[in-house]
Amino acid sequence: MKDDVIVCRCEEVTLGEIKEAIEAGARTVTDVKRRTRAGMGLCQGKSCEIIVQRQLCKQLNLSSEEAHPARDRAPVRPISFGVLGDEYND
Repeated sequence: MKDDVIVCRCEEVTLGEIKEAIEAGARTVTDVKRRTRAGMGLCQGKSCEIIVQRQLCKQLNLSSEEAHPARDRAPVRPISFGVLGDEYND
């Protein structure tokens, strides 16, 4: 793939940006996420995490276990503040 290909559609992160993050010191999927926001959009990395992990493995000669997939963090699905605050509206 070329560097201008968008890997994370939610946050519009390109492959080139992911490569730069790895070159700058990212060593896990979470490291790349923190540097680029890849995986922080609406899908929470469901469409781009595997591509980020593969790029880490390719650039750093890692196994998929060494690249450490990102951990799910609550909320896993987007919810509105109204739902969160509904308890206090009674």
